[in-house]
Amino acid sequence: MDGTLVDSEPYWLAAERELVTSAGATWNPAILPLMIGQSLEHSAQLLQEWFGITLGVQEIVDTLIDAVIGRMDTQGVPWRPGARELLLELEQAGVPCALVTMSWKRMVDVVLDQLPDGIFDVVVTGDAVTRGKPHPEPYLTGAANLGVDIARCVAIEDSTPGVASAEAAGARVLAVEAHVPLPAAPGRSRMTTLEGIGLDELERIAAGTVMDLIGA
Repeated sequence: MDGTLVDSEPYWLAAERELVTSAGATWNPAILPLMIGQSLEHSAQLLQEWFGITLGVQEIVDTLIDAVIGRMDTQGVPWRPGARELLLELEQAGVPCALVTMSWKRMVDVVLDQLPDGIFDVVVTGDAVTRGKPHPEPYLTGAANLGVDIARCVAIEDSTPGVASAEAAGARVLAVEAHVPLPAAPGRSRMTTLEGIGLDELERIAAGTVMDLIGA
């Protein structure tokens, strides 16, 4: 969700910086590549280690979620180009879709409220799995709840942990670069945007075609 459907990473960055500075520490942006796409618990532990924050993991997670939801309420949900259009096309075509995100349910609900009811058949959130991305559990859970073979799924991801999770689960992967570079790899499709991407392109990727529009 974050970085793939909505460009909420700037909201997370602002929330993390506020948390660090309120604790009397100096923000260091070098931590960002280690946090993008990871579970919120993992990110909270990194914040503790890097900046000496004494709040507990759950307190950090709750503080960050509250801050991001607050920004979404006041500034809106920042959709990534082409994301809503692709979701609507897939829904109209009857393609089963799962949202597999490390964000927690109460934040995910804010984003889903901006979409037509039922656009996702299954929603897997970070607080509903034992092992978050890059472990394959989130994507395996999504496919199992959809009742489909993971090998027939196309996972759309924007982060290294997300791509690793989907590939380890056995899905075809479309990596869409947003805030971090995603290197080429065998069988991995890559793009810089979902704008103009529709059912035809996803059918080709599902069938095994690699579409690397970054390395082309």
